[in-house]
Amino acid sequence: MNFFERQAAAHRNSARLVVLFGLAVAGIVFAIDFLAFLVYGGGASAEPGEIGALLVFTTVLTLGVIGLGSLYRVASLRGGGEPVALQLGGTPIAADTTDFNLRRLRNVVEEIAIASGVPVPKIYVLEHEAGINAFAAGYTPSDAVIAVTRGALDRLNRDELQGVIAHEFSHILNGDMRLNIRLMGVLFGILMIGLIGRKILQHGRFGGRNKGAGAILVAALIAMVVGYVGLFFGRMIKAGVSRQREQLADASAVQFTRQTTGLAGALKKIGGVEEGSRLNERDDAEEVSHMLFGDGVGFSGLFATHPPLIERIQALEPQFRAGDLEALQGKWIANPPNGLEEDAHMGLVGTTHARLPSEGASFAVTPPMIVAQVARPAADDYRRADAIADRIPDALRVLAGRRDMVMPLLLGLLLEDDARLQSLQREEIAARMGMGLAQHAAELRREHLAGLHPALRLPLASIAFPVLRLRPRPELDVFLDTVHATVHTDGRVSLFEYCLGRLLQVQVRESLDPTRHVRFGRNKLSRVRSEVATLLCVVAQCGHESPESAQRAYLAGIQRVLPQDHLPYMPRKERALALDPVWGPLDALDPLAKQSVVEGLVATVGHDGSVNVAEAELLRTICAALHCPLPPMLERSAGA
Repeated sequence: MNFFERQAAAHRNSARLVVLFGLAVAGIVFAIDFLAFLVYGGGASAEPGEIGALLVFTTVLTLGVIGLGSLYRVASLRGGGEPVALQLGGTPIAADTTDFNLRRLRNVVEEIAIASGVPVPKIYVLEHEAGINAFAAGYTPSDAVIAVTRGALDRLNRDELQGVIAHEFSHILNGDMRLNIRLMGVLFGILMIGLIGRKILQHGRFGGRNKGAGAILVAALIAMVVGYVGLFFGRMIKAGVSRQREQLADASAVQFTRQTTGLAGALKKIGGVEEGSRLNERDDAEEVSHMLFGDGVGFSGLFATHPPLIERIQALEPQFRAGDLEALQGKWIANPPNGLEEDAHMGLVGTTHARLPSEGASFAVTPPMIVAQVARPAADDYRRADAIADRIPDALRVLAGRRDMVMPLLLGLLLEDDARLQSLQREEIAARMGMGLAQHAAELRREHLAGLHPALRLPLASIAFPVLRLRPRPELDVFLDTVHATVHTDGRVSLFEYCLGRLLQVQVRESLDPTRHVRFGRNKLSRVRSEVATLLCVVAQCGHESPESAQRAYLAGIQRVLPQDHLPYMPRKERALALDPVWGPLDALDPLAKQSVVEGLVATVGHDGSVNVAEAELLRTICAALHCPLPPMLERSAGA
């Protein structure tokens, strides 16, 4: 399946989750009604009306407790992935950390984010967890976090760490995170009744002359019994939703990191070291067990959220046997593995970095090629990410990690090189954020950003994004207003700068209020014909000086998206600014309809048979704004 097909499958899984949740709730209601009938309504003296009233009361009370429990947990997760990491005791890693082990992890995450075409997520370490484990959590890539245990940092070498992080990025890219965090919310309601019963039994007083003590005790025992019913359903739902996606994530990680040894090595160490993948906080671990890299609780059989460890290893190395794992266990009991020592032993030298294409280079692409690459980075994308990370000047990387400089840096990317236009933009920035920040942005543009390779602009913004998210919300609101004003200064903004500004706004808004913006699209192409035509027309218009060639490019794209409709080429006087109304409806398209839009964009941009670097970066920016992240190496299929 490609990205769009997996998004459609994730949509179906969400519907499946609703059905399973409904069945679980029905089972719990039936169990409570039955037990209440046996305890209170089963006597010979009970009247049918009294029994009916009792069952209605218990049904309404049960539904209310489950509903309120789910709503409470969903509300507590409104912040996205960060509350989950903090709940498990996570410690954030600073962008400017000098700890070698933490720097190694941050470099791996940044490179994989660049290769995936998504913002760099926040990174956490579970310092008190000696087991080897990790997870990704959040609603969208803009609010995602990746957390790894201290055991993973200490035990895994760099290749193995890459394999684990690539596995977690697969969950980010395929929409699994969204389903995982919703699953946490709804399942809490199912477990709520059992939790209430347990708390009553732990803290209640049932002795003395309290006449209601007996009834309270019986009610608490009923809640405990029903709690086990809820626990059964919860574990079954998590196991059913999770297992297959873990297999897909393993396969994606191998495709991405270009070798099986890293991921297989991490899985072997989980099976070989004493701590395995267990987490110490078992209650919290069970709640998040479906989103962990390895089984953190110890479930097996029907309740297993992951395929058996030996099966996961054999899928990567078919010749591996259970006896081999036992041999590793014997070896590592006496001498536990140390990832940093293994890195030093291997040398980590001689890595071949891909070279960035020259700014004038062009390459052949087709719509099916690009669609196949959306959210599916491959080995050459990782090598390109290495090259991109190496080519970003150290001075810019330092600025991207500074809270006080991240805003002028990102605004500097949006400034025009034309002196008159830039002067107007600086006035807009100064009016909202002060003259000092406006001058900083202009200095950064002049000294560092004006000659920056086009392929480095989005990755630089990606690296800066986690630091931007740390600013207070009022400052971020002002920043969004400033970005909008900067790109709309006089209506003559370039299409790339307009789209970059739009992308920054989308990512910041999503990180501020993840649940408001997360959604599976439902729109059909028939409802957005005007928006599709506007987007393709502006892209064609801005990419061609000749009206005739722009018209041919537009027609190539519109034929790909809406072949049955006759939508003429109508140049927009506002050019890029005409795109303001199109983003919402297009982003709300169902996944397979969005695939058609991406195909139309590729056909428009590459109608002459080739795409240059600037056009490729424009295509990546538009796709990112539509939540269809493209890896940095669009030309890879051309040589395949």
